[in-house]
Amino acid sequence: MRTDGWIQAVALTLLLSAGRAAAQELPPLTAELTPSPTMPPAPALVFPNLDEQPVDLAAYRGEVVVVNFWATWCPPCRREMPALERLHLKTADEKIRVIAVNVGEDFDTVFSFTGQLTPAPTFPMLFDAEATSMEPWKIRGLPTTYVVDPVGRIAYRAVGGREFDHPDLIAKLRELAAGGAPH
Repeated sequence: MRTDGWIQAVALTLLLSAGRAAAQELPPLTAELTPSPTMPPAPALVFPNLDEQPVDLAAYRGEVVVVNFWATWCPPCRREMPALERLHLKTADEKIRVIAVNVGEDFDTVFSFTGQLTPAPTFPMLFDAEATSMEPWKIRGLPTTYVVDPVGRIAYRAVGGREFDHPDLIAKLRELAAGGAPH
């Protein structure tokens, strides 16, 4: 029995050390967005929010919408969530919106995670529990973020963690909201 306890303690220590090392090896968040040269129409997107009310991307026509696909188990997703909230707060009085779509997890998991964030997200948090958005949005990994222009076309794409409140990134969103083209 003592040997089993010792082995468990060593295994736990190694597991925690590996997790800490993996967290330290994450690349820094970037402010880069990849322009979409063809600007295809954004696929339909209607999912329930934390209040179990449906939210439809089409209701945001006339605004720039940052659509972030994420999961709680994804370290870069977790790291960029505070930057999404800061972007939301900085642009709340502008025609720029943030929507986060959790892919493949249940309400309790997401609710528990968002409750641990300081500050907790105040932008719409949607649930795609069956991961039905993955194919039409061409999501190959998380996090994946799309920027939809005021007409409903995909203007930018980003795969991997982003510093969404970086001044250069916000400037691109503001330019798009003012009718500019992605670059």
